Amino acid sequence: MMEMKQNLDPLNVASNVYRFVNENDRMRVLRVTFQPGDTAKMHHHPQHMAYVLKGGKARMTSENNTRELVLEEGTAVFLDAQEHETTNIGDTVIDLIVVELKD
Repeated sequence: MMEMKQNLDPLNVASNVYRFVNENDRMRVLRVTFQPGDTAKMHHHPQHMAYVLKGGKARMTSENNTRELVLEEGTAVFLDAQEHETTNIGDTVIDLIVVELKD
């Protein structure tokens, strides 16, 4: 079963950008929409995949690293479990589908 730190669940701490889509015993699907300037406060994901519906520029900050990303429409990336904060630093809406994997 997915271990989720409830106090860092993106649906709890970043409900301004995260929306629940679906869940079963193997995965949880989230829709993520960042308006320009929106920030998803520090949150946790288990291993997950993000698919970019609408791209833009974002800044992702983890405990040890800050980096700027250019998210391109139609691309997907697989990410290990992590905690991070994300901000839309561009002037376009960023729209993603995130699929979190469960153990």
